[in-house]
Amino acid sequence: MQQAARAGCTGAEGQAGQGGPSGAATVAPASGGAARVTRAQHAPGPSENAGSTARRPGNRPHIFALSVPFPSPLEADIACGSLAPDAEPHPGAVRKELTVSGSVLAVRWRADDSRLLRISIINFLDQLSLVMRTMQRFGPPLSR
Repeated sequence: MQQAARAGCTGAEGQAGQGGPSGAATVAPASGGAARVTRAQHAPGPSENAGSTARRPGNRPHIFALSVPFPSPLEADIACGSLAPDAEPHPGAVRKELTVSGSVLAVRWRADDSRLLRISIINFLDQLSLVMRTMQRFGPPLSR
């Protein structure tokens, strides 16, 4: 098991790309680096709107999981360490957990509000893109 070097990143055997409870959406890399969604969260019906389903008492939380493969475990650790310190703008409303298993960085979000979840995911993907471009620009890391 590969342990991450910084706080906020944890090692996890067999957790990458795993969905959570019923209603979870899992995105995992497919061949060619494209992502595929294996299961989607409940969508509002014709008599509902997205705002009402996100705030109803007793509504299940929204869960989203993302697996990002890297060329090596060291690069996955570096990415996790770079992304973990970024605090959520709404820490009580959105929980984000980063884990590293081998060369895969797995991220799992849990939120009651779908809008805040979407904002968190978009911000994370922007930051992930910057980390990946930086790693590509400077080449593979030297072993620690």
